[in-house]
Amino acid sequence: MKRLFTLIITAILISVSANAQEIAGQWNGILKVQSTQLRLVFHIEKTETGYTSKMDSPDQGAFGIPVTATSFENGTLKISITNARIEYKGTLEDEGKIIGVFTQAGQPFPMNLTKGEVEKEVANRPQEPKPPFPYLSEEVKFENPKAGITLAGTLTMPKDGSNFPAVILISGSGAQNRDEELMGHKPFLVLSDFLTRNGIAVLRYDDRGTGESTGKFSTGTSSDFADDAEAAFDYLRTRKEINSEKIGFAGHSEGGIIAPMVAARNADVGFIILMAGTGIPGDQLLLLQQKLLGEAAGMNENQLAANDNISRKAFEIIKTSANPERDLSDFMIETFRSLPKNQIPNGMTEADFVNAQVNQMTSPWMKYFIQYNPAPTLQKVSCPVLAINGSKDLQVAPKENLEAIKNALDEGGNSDVKIVEIPGLNHLFQESKTGAPSEYQSIEQTFSPMAMEEILNWIKTQVN
Repeated sequence: MKRLFTLIITAILISVSANAQEIAGQWNGILKVQSTQLRLVFHIEKTETGYTSKMDSPDQGAFGIPVTATSFENGTLKISITNARIEYKGTLEDEGKIIGVFTQAGQPFPMNLTKGEVEKEVANRPQEPKPPFPYLSEEVKFENPKAGITLAGTLTMPKDGSNFPAVILISGSGAQNRDEELMGHKPFLVLSDFLTRNGIAVLRYDDRGTGESTGKFSTGTSSDFADDAEAAFDYLRTRKEINSEKIGFAGHSEGGIIAPMVAARNADVGFIILMAGTGIPGDQLLLLQQKLLGEAAGMNENQLAANDNISRKAFEIIKTSANPERDLSDFMIETFRSLPKNQIPNGMTEADFVNAQVNQMTSPWMKYFIQYNPAPTLQKVSCPVLAINGSKDLQVAPKENLEAIKNALDEGGNSDVKIVEIPGLNHLFQESKTGAPSEYQSIEQTFSPMAMEEILNWIKTQVN
């Protein structure tokens, strides 16, 4: 009984202490979602009837966001923003810190608050180059007249000499800046630094609608992004420092789809490098990716089969339906109603589920990707090709895609091809344990030296 009594007294003391502290004021926190860190600020004011507050999201340029309800009872702070489906619940500790959870659309994320200033965590990235650089680095802009947009990037060149061979880097799927920054890494910054130190000029640029580039990313497809890449190629050919006959592309992931598109229609492209590029149709790639990632996450055979069945039916609707939005919506309603209750995220409604699935799968990019088969384009590529992939890539399976790339190039009569599967590397070309995306951020290495050496040595064989 003494032990139980002690616990009760302790709980009462904690409650009294917390309520005695002032909750009003500015509370700061860092919301961590995968590789993204967002500063959030709650401004809490005491009123005659309780509390009121507003929220800032400085990193998104949003300030004074109205809060629907704020309460502080028994040491627990609760904040809700109904229209954004945001809730925050935390407990005030003795040291003036709130330990809590930020929830949006049913997805919980731990987030603590403090009245003091907070700073984002800085990951250790030993490969990331720091100025001053032993080469020239120039901020550039060029036009894509077809789309009526301006693309911004960085051109790096050796300080000495002229008539440099050059590589244009093309990023993977999703809005990427010129460094292809993701999961706390900057792969294109590391790769461009390495190549330029070894005599190769490199142009990397912000995707349309991203960074300093104009245009709208959300309505673009791989075909549109190929026009952007070709605009980069046309721009480099105007630079007197660059050897216009030795300009190639190095595309990562989706960039490995885009590079062949440009090379197939432009005989002046000197070479292309496919870094985890795809060779199989988009719907097949997504199904295989879903399976591999599911296995890595520990899903059982029944779960994998169920996911595969749903995705296959959804992809078939996208590929064949005259009204994919309507038919996909009907299918997702049926799917949601058949889901076990314990598999539905807390707070998610049928409408939320259906709208999220339909909006994602009927976006211009996704519809194009699901229906696109890279093989016919690869068959038209006549310039030299290097295709590399990591053996632990779970997003673009190496065996199936490298084999498909080689077969397509062979069928097109292109014999100047090198295919390399590098042991132990994941989709980002990091040396990894499992290849799972959950490792990307925790790995300090940004780009394996083995992969960079493979790329550099092959380029030298093409330009010397």
